[in-house]
Amino acid sequence: MGLSTHILDTNLGRPATGVSLLLSQLNEDRWEEIGRGVTDNDGRCKTLLGTHSLELAVYKVRFATSEYFAAQHTTGLYPFVEIVFTVRNPEQHYHIPLLLSANGYSTYRGS
Repeated sequence: MGLSTHILDTNLGRPATGVSLLLSQLNEDRWEEIGRGVTDNDGRCKTLLGTHSLELAVYKVRFATSEYFAAQHTTGLYPFVEIVFTVRNPEQHYHIPLLLSANGYSTYRGS
């Protein structure tokens, strides 16, 4: 069905807008870039797959957090965050949210 992400800045209590994203797929022993995107005003990105279809595979979303924090005139501990996940059923939708603060982050499988 698809792939989406959502970033909430838990320190500010609002969506993280303008965060650059990179989607890669693991093929054998190497990562291949298959998509890029930027979070919108609601901190969401639904276009990472572009024209690709979701497959049975291991994926990685890289969030460019240092750029985001620089735009907020602050610094963060993590220059980027990478979330690696496995798609076991491409017929389902995979929502990969990121809860972000300057000194920590967490994630879960959203809906």
